[in-house]
Amino acid sequence: MNKSPLTINPLTSPLLTDLYQFTMMETYLQTGMDKTAVFEFFTRALPKYRGFLIAAGLDSVLSFLENLHFTAEEIDYLRQTGRFSKKLLDYLASFRFNGDVYALPEGTVCFAGEPLIRVEAPIPVAQFVESRLMNFMHFETSIASKAARCCLAAGGKILIDFGLRRAHGAEAGTLAARAAYICGFTGTATVLAQTLYGIPIFGTMAHSYIEAVGDEEEAFVNFARTNPNNVTFLIDTYDTLKGAQHAVQAANRMTKEGIRTDAVRLDSGDFLSLSKAVREILDQNGLPDIKIVASGNLDEHMIQTLVASRAPIDAFGVGTKLDTSEDAPYMECAYKLMEYDGKPKLKKSSGKATLPGRKQIMRSFRDGKMVKDLVTLEGDAQEGTPLIKKVMADGRRLAPTVDLAALAAYTKSQLQALPENLRQLSEASSYPVEFSPALLHLREKAEQLIGE
Repeated sequence: MNKSPLTINPLTSPLLTDLYQFTMMETYLQTGMDKTAVFEFFTRALPKYRGFLIAAGLDSVLSFLENLHFTAEEIDYLRQTGRFSKKLLDYLASFRFNGDVYALPEGTVCFAGEPLIRVEAPIPVAQFVESRLMNFMHFETSIASKAARCCLAAGGKILIDFGLRRAHGAEAGTLAARAAYICGFTGTATVLAQTLYGIPIFGTMAHSYIEAVGDEEEAFVNFARTNPNNVTFLIDTYDTLKGAQHAVQAANRMTKEGIRTDAVRLDSGDFLSLSKAVREILDQNGLPDIKIVASGNLDEHMIQTLVASRAPIDAFGVGTKLDTSEDAPYMECAYKLMEYDGKPKLKKSSGKATLPGRKQIMRSFRDGKMVKDLVTLEGDAQEGTPLIKKVMADGRRLAPTVDLAALAAYTKSQLQALPENLRQLSEASSYPVEFSPALLHLREKAEQLIGE
């Protein structure tokens, strides 16, 4: 039992979950608990220096729920463990997600205490999906929120995701590319992201190739001839300024052969001084159209400083600190029961208390800017624009997957609606999120029901 069957896909198998999801399902079945439960995923607090989050991961969650099932091989594996009853194993043979889902649209600005997604399903089902749902929502929201900050800092300059090689696994690298794209990145270096999502891909060349060739100018020329539609020279392998001179010489040679040089890339050093010096070298040699790309441990703070200092950098490749959300690698988030069998449910633990009920978020605007959110009960008539929408019924999506370009445009509109204080990067400003009297009254009712 120490080796999984080779035919099990580790990224789509329902065995990719916590053991306690199976033990809870077993308990629910053995005790006859199968009524409708309502669970919500939310963040308890924003990470340090975050004034807002960008909701992401919904598409991954809906795909997971639509395709959720156990194969005969997976059920046989569970049988062999000796942990589970025949009743549970028989139940799993026809197991599907048959519930409803309500959620914030991906790309929506959100805050602590607000539900990003709500699941309504028989309690064995709603409980079981917790681990993978949180896995998607936590990761993609974290990366999208980091990417949004980079976009705010870049002021319209091109941003490219370079983070696959430092991402925490293959799935993380691909989902990070998607999360970054919907928040305003132009593209990614991850080829699979184009295959799966249609995200534009970008790439340059390797230091190792330049080292292997030995002659920097000849390495540039050979690269341009073999990649005539993607000519960006990496100029910092030995000496950046000498590399820029070699790039000029290579570009002039390529012009004679009808090959255009698009850009040079800086991957180390003082980006401000080097970009200015390289720009001067290019301009003095009659190459003002060659762009400068910078990469190497960049984050929103470095980008903001370079942009504010008028560094002549046209594009930034953001990798490690994006795909790991380096300064805020996790969120304090939860997926908690809000209602069971029509009765409100809550948790009273110190620091982890919850508010019961099926919720809606009403957002108020003034002059196109967000000014206040009110979290209330579904159906409670309040002023504002309702944010949470029904996206799945009886286990099936209610609308096709949103086109990523449209999703990116929506996220851009959300960022444009941020009040100025939330656009700052260094200090986490607060935004008013209030809770309605109806919601607080339901909490009192739920507390009275405890123990009944």
